[in-house]
Amino acid sequence: MNRRIVAGLDGSTESVAAARWAAREAELREVPLHLVHAEEWETSAGVPVTGADVRHQWAQNLLLETSESLRGEHPGLDISTEWLDGLPTASLIGVAAVSDMLVLGSRGLGGIAGSVLGSVGMAAVRTTERPVVLVRGSEDGIARSGSGHPARDMLMGVDISRPCDRLLAFAFEEASRRACTLRVMHSWSAPPVLGYAPPLYPGIGREANRGIAAALHDLLAPWQHKFPSVHLVERVTVGHPAQELLDAEDGAGIVIVGRRIRRSVFGAHIGPVAHALIHHALAPVAVIAHD
Repeated sequence: MNRRIVAGLDGSTESVAAARWAAREAELREVPLHLVHAEEWETSAGVPVTGADVRHQWAQNLLLETSESLRGEHPGLDISTEWLDGLPTASLIGVAAVSDMLVLGSRGLGGIAGSVLGSVGMAAVRTTERPVVLVRGSEDGIARSGSGHPARDMLMGVDISRPCDRLLAFAFEEASRRACTLRVMHSWSAPPVLGYAPPLYPGIGREANRGIAAALHDLLAPWQHKFPSVHLVERVTVGHPAQELLDAEDGAGIVIVGRRIRRSVFGAHIGPVAHALIHHALAPVAVIAHD
């Protein structure tokens, strides 16, 4: 695997914001940045419908102009570019598979939170086993000091019922690099049979919550020991995990969520929580594939 960050460019404001986010991340990790353009992306903006030569020149100009702009912002960063020929989905997944991370733009819909990722980008999220980060165009408008990421907390949602070491490793390593607070949430809902119990036995809900909080703490304890400098905040809530994360994302620099790797004949899936965050979160969303 090549130690590098890959950012996809399609000419949209969101993809430029993604490239700038990727440049900050590459500088933080001290790895090169690789800018790519996959032909015929559904999210492309401003691409003239003309012959292949004109489209190729447009893509090369886009890559050149963006790379030159980023070199001005990050003079010491190693930046390379590539126009991906062939089937765009396969090309993007292929280049992501041999990189540390894939960063893509995610477009909001007017004044409400939404996402238009396009079939190529969504296929990459579903298929690649490397971390994928989706960035909104509004990320460029957030104030920051210097050329690094804004100084904001990180937010992660975890499922304590199954192992998720890749997810935890990504979050703690990233929080350690950024020297920021890592907020970890687990959300649960009471089984229907207990739905009538709290009014009769108020202690049942509190006892269940204490047990879940203890399980979350046990899950995180080895990682806190491995990364003692990370300021960790643990929280257990009652409700739907996706909605609880969306309610808590205000002020977060990135929201991290897992995607179970399912090798099924029916194709890969990203899961309802990751799907909801991709569509509605305002902060950058990191989707981490894990067993």
